[in-house]
Amino acid sequence: MDHSRVPVLEALQEFRRRGDIAYGPPGHKQGRGVDPRVAEIVGLDVFRSDVLSLNGLDDRRQSQGVLRQAQELMADAVGATEAFFSTCGSSLSIKTAMLAVAGPGEKLLLSRNAHKSVIAAVVVNGVQPIWVHPKFDAERHIAHPPEPDDVRRRLRVHPDAKGMLLITPTDWGTCADIQGVARVCHEYDVPLIVDEAWGAVLPFHPGLPAWGMDAEADLVVTSVHKMGGAVEQSSVFHLQYDRVSPEVLKQREDLLGTTSASSLVYATLDGWRRQMVEQGHDLLDDALHRAERIRTAAAELSGLRPMGREIVDEGLAASFDPLKIVIDVRGLGISGMQAAEWLRTHRHVDVGGSDSCRLSASITYADDDETEKVLLDALRALVEGADSIERRSPVHLPAPSDLELEQAMLPRDAFFAEVDHVPAERAAGRIAAEMISPYPPGVPAIAPGEVITEEVLHYLRSGVEHGVLIPDAADPTVRSLRVVRR
Repeated sequence: MDHSRVPVLEALQEFRRRGDIAYGPPGHKQGRGVDPRVAEIVGLDVFRSDVLSLNGLDDRRQSQGVLRQAQELMADAVGATEAFFSTCGSSLSIKTAMLAVAGPGEKLLLSRNAHKSVIAAVVVNGVQPIWVHPKFDAERHIAHPPEPDDVRRRLRVHPDAKGMLLITPTDWGTCADIQGVARVCHEYDVPLIVDEAWGAVLPFHPGLPAWGMDAEADLVVTSVHKMGGAVEQSSVFHLQYDRVSPEVLKQREDLLGTTSASSLVYATLDGWRRQMVEQGHDLLDDALHRAERIRTAAAELSGLRPMGREIVDEGLAASFDPLKIVIDVRGLGISGMQAAEWLRTHRHVDVGGSDSCRLSASITYADDDETEKVLLDALRALVEGADSIERRSPVHLPAPSDLELEQAMLPRDAFFAEVDHVPAERAAGRIAAEMISPYPPGVPAIAPGEVITEEVLHYLRSGVEHGVLIPDAADPTVRSLRVVRR
């Protein structure tokens, strides 16, 4: 296919050339009515490019197939049979993918280190989750993806499961054996969905971990905005084989998606695909060398411990994403959250994620010598200034087995049940009616329908006292919890 073509961008350029005036949404009419004070900050071109596909980029019947052409080019670029653009982020794309595989009351294998959007899909869809617990790294306090044998054991017990959802790479860059898991799923003739939100660039360089389509996954969801060059909320479904019907997937997407899709998302997805096909290998090659320099330099700083290939050598993960700079800061006597706060306040550096042990920084093809120097200078300053950071009470980190809570009710039933709000000291033994997710990375410590334990409560309460954010709980302080009424 001709990857110099960018159908959405070309249609947008033609719309501007014609000088069309639309008498429908958006109400700002391509920026004519926008407040100049807003345009001064975000730019008038943002509004000039905000055009509906219907009666805008395409005709009333969408006969030119602008979006269809762009999606076909994307599928060809990454080796998928079909690709579908989504403008509501991978949080919605994952819900759609799950709906396309399992319906209400049906079983779906899910990696328990899933993002809250996955748990939300379980609630919305009413599926019965069959948890596949990740491989917990007690020394680093990280959950690595489950292995093929973990999936096989669960499928033996639940052969009526409709499929499996695997998260890889994780927020901390550790990766699953996708091919191994896919082959186990295919032995049982069920599809593998891969939540590869952090993996949009994987198809474009052999030095990166395996790309889900190349590793025999059936349906892969990527968030191009995370590591690629499209605007926020840009997401793509990639599909191959015949275990997931493209017609069903499209209908489920139509059920959940917006009818006012953003042309900004479509256009930037289209342009990013062209850039990756034409220049991706060289751009990512530079990024990989840059990330390795940063990791090596950080390892030389006292108190910092970057994570690298040792997790693969130790048999904890099948691979890791070298573009994720994950640094354990406990040697400085502080938490990753404190380090992140200090870097933002004192160096105007915003890291990608942090928890009680570490922080992470994503290196993309957009980084250059300046951003490399800024990050390393900031890390050096952090090491020098760590003694001045106020010590806080530590987060109680439970044993891995303490994070495997009993599922006493279906998440949907618990979420919509009649509830009580009980003080934390009386919550142990009760069934949760809400998600409680330390954020980032946003993996629920407690999901609806799980039995609350003292250990997890101690972890959450100590985390809040230390500064952990829990934005989805009814009471973000976790002084009280929302539980199923007896």
